[in-house]
Amino acid sequence: MSLFKRRRFPVEIILLCVRWYCKYGISYRDLAEMMSERGVAVDPSTIFRWVQRYAPEMEKRIRPYQGPRSGSWRVDETYVRVGGRWKYLFRAVDKHGRLIASMLSNRRNTNAAYRFLRRAIKAMSTYPPSSITTDRLASYPRAILRLQNEGLLSKDVEHRTSKYLNNILEADHGALKRVIRPTRGFQTLKTAVATLKGFEIMRMIRRGHCIQRKRQATGEVRLVNQLFGLAA
Repeated sequence: MSLFKRRRFPVEIILLCVRWYCKYGISYRDLAEMMSERGVAVDPSTIFRWVQRYAPEMEKRIRPYQGPRSGSWRVDETYVRVGGRWKYLFRAVDKHGRLIASMLSNRRNTNAAYRFLRRAIKAMSTYPPSSITTDRLASYPRAILRLQNEGLLSKDVEHRTSKYLNNILEADHGALKRVIRPTRGFQTLKTAVATLKGFEIMRMIRRGHCIQRKRQATGEVRLVNQLFGLAA
């Protein structure tokens, strides 16, 4: 497989490490020790490079398996430490908590909100929103109006500002941060983006938000292997 060319470890080992790191929220050093107990000597820095290379690839390949999403969107942002500074992680889920899109940004302004919503709309072109619920950040109505004026978002889409309706997403922020916590912050925006993609995708798979995925761990393994063309 050209994607794994020149890797001295078997593809199955590489995908196992990427999947476990993104799923369980453990440090690279701890994961290296776990692999050592299983007779696989791999350096933490090697696992880091695998995550940076294959987590974004996994995110790209999972898209056809995401399945339908509700038209009722919940949009919010949270904070992630990168290079010792706080950055903004924009996230959107539907009313059932199924991931729509996420984006890491240096800023929390109208341009950032616009870029994120445009990305979400493009990702869910088959399932466009009928309503978008946000907090009272002034950037959102401006971004939504701009998208509507550009014809990227229907004029009929309802914009709601309800903290109660966004509770599902705020709770999900906390669950995601429990996975992020062992990283003790990311060093660069680039590595943060790649790693966060892996975290989001593994949480989505684990919660059964993908088609052709059984809820048992075996279904998870089968789906990830299938993404990379491995035998079931």
